[in-house]
Amino acid sequence: MVVIVFRTRLREGVEKEIEALGGKMYELATRMPGFISYKDFAAQDGEYVSIVEFESLETLAAWRDHPEHQQAQRRGREALFAEYHIQVCTPVRDYRFP
Repeated sequence: MVVIVFRTRLREGVEKEIEALGGKMYELATRMPGFISYKDFAAQDGEYVSIVEFESLETLAAWRDHPEHQQAQRRGREALFAEYHIQVCTPVRDYRFP
């Protein structure tokens, strides 16, 4: 499994566009082979954090390189994100309760 931690801060006034684009990307990502899960969180200080899981680095690369996702990445860099930080991680341990 691969876990992606995507931390962002938005530019002012882009909330509606990012919501629409995010919804479209979610629909696309969930249809990708190897997609496991996606969760989104908002902090009080204005930072957003998304946690995405894929089965492998190969399935993640297919998502990263998908043409529609690449267009969305460009749009995010050019107009939507004030900043972002992406971490690609592999779990050291994975356990649950109960």
